[in-house]
Amino acid sequence: MMNPAKTIIQIFGGEADVARITERSVSRVYCWTYPKEKGGTGGLIPAECQQQLMAYARLNDLPLKPEDFFPEDAT
Repeated sequence: MMNPAKTIIQIFGGEADVARITERSVSRVYCWTYPKEKGGTGGLIPAECQQQLMAYARLNDLPLKPEDFFPEDAT
């Protein structure tokens, strides 16, 4: 998984749903998928939002694991 944010956003049904869950704007959620050179986070979701998404996933039986937040090539 090269861009964890894209995959996680899909699990939750899209940017609007993730924005609602994390109390962020839709444009902020989109930025998580952009490369750092273009003002994004390079596919990483901020830690505070990771916690919110994990809690929501647990309550709603969504297939999300902590390791899903990190690229496979992370060292």
